[in-house]
Amino acid sequence: MDMIIYGAQGYALGAYNAIKVLDPQRKVLFFMVTAMGNNAETLGGLPVREIGSVSAEFSDMAKKDVEVLIATPENVQDEIEDTLEQNGFKNHTRLTSEKWNELMCRLNSETGEFTPLEKLPAGDKASPVSIYMAKSHFDKPLKNAFELPAYFTPIQVGAANTDARIADFRDDSGKNISAKNRNYCELTGLYWVWKNVLQDDFCGSGVDEYIGFAQYRRILMLSDKDLTRLGANDVDVVLPYPLTYEPEINAHHERYLKDCDWNALTTALKELRPEYAAAFPDVLKQQYMYNYNVILAKKSVLADYCEWLFPVLERTEELSVPKGCDRADRYIGYMAETLETLYFMKNRDKLKVLHTGCKLLV
Repeated sequence: MDMIIYGAQGYALGAYNAIKVLDPQRKVLFFMVTAMGNNAETLGGLPVREIGSVSAEFSDMAKKDVEVLIATPENVQDEIEDTLEQNGFKNHTRLTSEKWNELMCRLNSETGEFTPLEKLPAGDKASPVSIYMAKSHFDKPLKNAFELPAYFTPIQVGAANTDARIADFRDDSGKNISAKNRNYCELTGLYWVWKNVLQDDFCGSGVDEYIGFAQYRRILMLSDKDLTRLGANDVDVVLPYPLTYEPEINAHHERYLKDCDWNALTTALKELRPEYAAAFPDVLKQQYMYNYNVILAKKSVLADYCEWLFPVLERTEELSVPKGCDRADRYIGYMAETLETLYFMKNRDKLKVLHTGCKLLV
């Protein structure tokens, strides 16, 4: 059966690339969207088409004979299903977080590009894990109940900017940059973890072997067996499977960042981390990007990464026009996703980097 992929961003392109490798006989006709907006006219060599024109062109029989794969974030899949039904497309399938994880695991098991954590041999016991989850008083309640594993600890981010209290741990205690949350968003939580958790004397008793960071709606998908694989295989870091962008991730930042901000970032890298600045152009020319600022790593690895990341972001703030304190956009948070990609792509030969899915909580 022929297929149409609904979506035209990294999620959809990644799904298409996986289908080409895993099911080369499957014919994908094109990508479909509700409205073109700022979507590209082509993706992966296929056209991107609006559902209205496709619906008018396809007969009822043709609509029955094609499968529509909804390859978008899950928070908009309900609405897309309604749109498909209204336009006569009854044969549709959601690419959920779980299905995405399965698809990426199969793809990367075959290509060897981004090694899946679940393909490593399981160990005898689970490694100690503690993951801090950023939560904001602006967050809307989840529609679907989800019970977090016991190793998750919510931390309120941006706590310095509100009197509301939604978590026992807050990023305005200890050493912090909580007041910068408008620009850093979830990263004020990661900064707090760096300064207040990744210290041997935290609570006077050291810290867990693996420390992680997640967002309110974005968490790494880790099974009980995965927790045994960490120490048994001396894993350094677990990241979500990267999303794919076309023609390269250098074009991705243009959707969210002004040229002056990007110039500030590259200048900061040249000043503080020239070896990474030299590697930056090659990283930007490839298609894969680690999104969401979600990570699980050995304590020492996460500490080293934060020690590298935050001075670059701080210097970028100083060079920005206007400076972060005079604006309220998430530009620092977006930059950090690209910097995470740079750091771990450059250190792939030095660190044992594994991958898993990233679940979107809705």
